[in-house]
Amino acid sequence: MTSKLSTRFFGLDLNSPVIAASSSITGNTAQIIKLAEAGAGAVVLKSIFEEEIQHQLNEELNLRADFNNDPEYLDYFDYVIKDENLRKYTKLIGDAKLAANIPIVASINCVTSGEWMSFAQKLQDAGANALELNLYVPGSNQKLGSADNERIYFDTIAKVLDLVSIPVSIKISPYFSDLSSMIVKLSQTGVAGITLFNRYYMPDIDINEEKVISAEVLSDTNDYVLPLRWVGSMAGKTACKLAGTTGIHNGETAVKFLLAGASAVQVASSVYRKGPGFITELNGFIEDWMNEKGYQSIDDFKGKLSMKKLENPTFYERVQFMKHFGEKEF
Repeated sequence: MTSKLSTRFFGLDLNSPVIAASSSITGNTAQIIKLAEAGAGAVVLKSIFEEEIQHQLNEELNLRADFNNDPEYLDYFDYVIKDENLRKYTKLIGDAKLAANIPIVASINCVTSGEWMSFAQKLQDAGANALELNLYVPGSNQKLGSADNERIYFDTIAKVLDLVSIPVSIKISPYFSDLSSMIVKLSQTGVAGITLFNRYYMPDIDINEEKVISAEVLSDTNDYVLPLRWVGSMAGKTACKLAGTTGIHNGETAVKFLLAGASAVQVASSVYRKGPGFITELNGFIEDWMNEKGYQSIDDFKGKLSMKKLENPTFYERVQFMKHFGEKEF
């Protein structure tokens, strides 16, 4: 990989702006090697999910229902199952570091503040180059107001940053009442980067079977427009670097994110569909496009079309909606 594609994200120097996002593909060493060979700038390991560990604990306890009222027994199995999951994850970090000569980023997805703390320290100790925190409070608890939900984000980040010395980045959803203000405030916490936006499980309904099912998990080609808008709107206004993710199915879309102000893009769905070679395809497209335009580095054009640098920033705002639909008749 040439230095032409060099960028910086996760608080790390990367040889490419194309990052393999956290997914089942990044959950084993053999796949990580292929992603590194394909030219990934970094690999974000498959997240360690607190809910999965809790589910495993519940299943274990259901098999031993006679002991469920014994606090010492419950504490013992809680410790054993968490320790085993963390042992497997830290081994993955160590194996990946030995096998791939690119940054290895650990990913944590928790719902309680206590687990963020213990997980973060152990993943750092295992040798992760950086941490990515998948932060998402659903907002479905009616007893918590928006301020309460937002406080969870800031408290979690503050505690993790206090415990680890490696760079910490966050991946967030767009589900905030004041998204632009929240992104700016999150960027000022000391995190090394923010990725916009995480893709979450969504339910669907089968009207024939009359049951709730899973909606499409992989992104579609048009899903990039929401994160692109917000990367473009916020680039140059935050205290940390931004990355874009979701809906990046070709090199053209990757370049769009860089022009909007992203320092990197994270990809998963297209790697599922096309394999690790998709990363090579993106790198090749970006470099060919740069050669055609005469750019020597990503910094030469990064953010060129962000809201902050446009003469007419209304392209990112509601006025464009009114322009296109305000006078339409049907």
